[in-house]
Amino acid sequence: MMRTDVGRAAGTIAGWTLFSRLFGLVRDLVTARLFGDTVLGSAFMAAFIVPNVFRRLFGEGALSAAFLPVYTQSLAKGDTDGADRVASAVFASLAIVTGLILIVAELVLLVLLFVLPDSPERALSLKLIAITLPFMPAVCASAVLGGVLHAHGRFVPTAAAPVILNLLLIAAALPALLMPADRAPTAEQTAYLMAGAAVIAGVLQVAWALAALRGRLRWRRDVSLAKDQSKDVLRRFGPVALGMGTLQLNTLIDTFLAMVPVWIGPTVFGLTYPLDEASNGILGFTQRLYQFPLGVFGIAVATAAFPLLARFAAENKHTEFVRTLRDALRLSLFIGLPASVGLILVRHDLVSVLFGGPGSAFSEQGLARSAAVLLGYAPAVWIYGLNHVLSRSLYARGDTAGPTRAALASLALNLVLNLGLIWVLGEAGLAWSTAAASLFQFLLLARLVRKSMDGEQLVDAAVRRSVVRTALMTAAMALGVAASMWGVQAFAFTGWPNAGAGLAAAVFAGIGVYLVLAAALRAPELSMLIRRRVLPSEQGDSP
Repeated sequence: MMRTDVGRAAGTIAGWTLFSRLFGLVRDLVTARLFGDTVLGSAFMAAFIVPNVFRRLFGEGALSAAFLPVYTQSLAKGDTDGADRVASAVFASLAIVTGLILIVAELVLLVLLFVLPDSPERALSLKLIAITLPFMPAVCASAVLGGVLHAHGRFVPTAAAPVILNLLLIAAALPALLMPADRAPTAEQTAYLMAGAAVIAGVLQVAWALAALRGRLRWRRDVSLAKDQSKDVLRRFGPVALGMGTLQLNTLIDTFLAMVPVWIGPTVFGLTYPLDEASNGILGFTQRLYQFPLGVFGIAVATAAFPLLARFAAENKHTEFVRTLRDALRLSLFIGLPASVGLILVRHDLVSVLFGGPGSAFSEQGLARSAAVLLGYAPAVWIYGLNHVLSRSLYARGDTAGPTRAALASLALNLVLNLGLIWVLGEAGLAWSTAAASLFQFLLLARLVRKSMDGEQLVDAAVRRSVVRTALMTAAMALGVAASMWGVQAFAFTGWPNAGAGLAAAVFAGIGVYLVLAAALRAPELSMLIRRRVLPSEQGDSP
């Protein structure tokens, strides 16, 4: 795949990911309405945080970032046999390691269930975690297979695979929604059904990836010739997991702190804990809202650019590497900045429409708390996307130490801010801490990338024009959104219909204004995504 395919690949990934995320949005709507801001909602979200972290960490980040440069180097040399062997070796090693982790984790959970004092809420949480844990090795296997597919220029199978998970989770929840109340499963039974469905989905995703790889990968039993390459992948993985998984690890820390009232109790060291049993449910459901644009667009750009960055680094094509990096940064900001501003403006209507309404288990207080959490996450959506691009550019060149230091600093800052802000802002403090820590990581990563540019500027004239153009279009979009929401309020709707009308008007106005301006200004980033033309750095930047 040539570098002129970055925009096309990003558009393809974003399109299929959008299709998948729409099903994910339906899944989240169902679970939020069933479980809401309750203890069950918190336990359910905690149970899924571990496989979700592994899915994002491995499937969308660290494992692929550690594996792909090594695999791509073999392909670039024409050594397909060596590439097959290293893929086989890494896959086998991963299966063994994750299998052992799964066994140990399940045993620990079993011991905790028997030795800890009786607590129905804690027992529910631990049982749900135990059921969902087998999803972890399956999603790790899918990550390796997805990396192989990306190296061969095939992005659709991995972008579409989450549809399997979302469909099965929705199917598991449907009986509780559609059956008569006296025959329908309880909310707790539905949570167990959905946990089991996730494990089945993991197995099916591996089968899906294997089918897509048919004819492109030959499995090898004798992997001794790939021993050094396999060790290189495993050596890279630890630092890469920290560097690329910082946002996911911060989310995991947030979950642990939010689950303290369920796992430990309302007091800690004699002090009344500032969060309650509903905090993790509110936090977890709200996280899905900012992760929607990030997963559809932000990660899509980084995923599309990474194989090219790895190949250009392996072939010592410095000019092409730098141009691809610049274009990826422009695309990421072009999508991420309006997403951040849009989420800030529509946060109240968004949570009311998606989590509220007739029959929802979310309380009015829970909806208000969810909007406050979204306000904390939303300002940094564009930063989360840029961090994915910057870290991948460093890993493509084999730099694991720099991103690891940046990640550790970000994790430390997030923890310190968490422990302070939760006493002032409640669970919203966890969101603001994540945003601030991500901004700090961005500054560190940008500094590292600038140092690796061999005298070239990371932000050239074309990038500067793109930043200014994107900022102006975003400001105009914000005015359009605000005006549309004000117009809806003039009709004096009340309650959930008012939120729905306001949200619909804001979405149509925001997307419309932004796209019209992008077309009128001939924004090259729009051409990269929609028209699939060559990258602007090859044909000159448009005003």
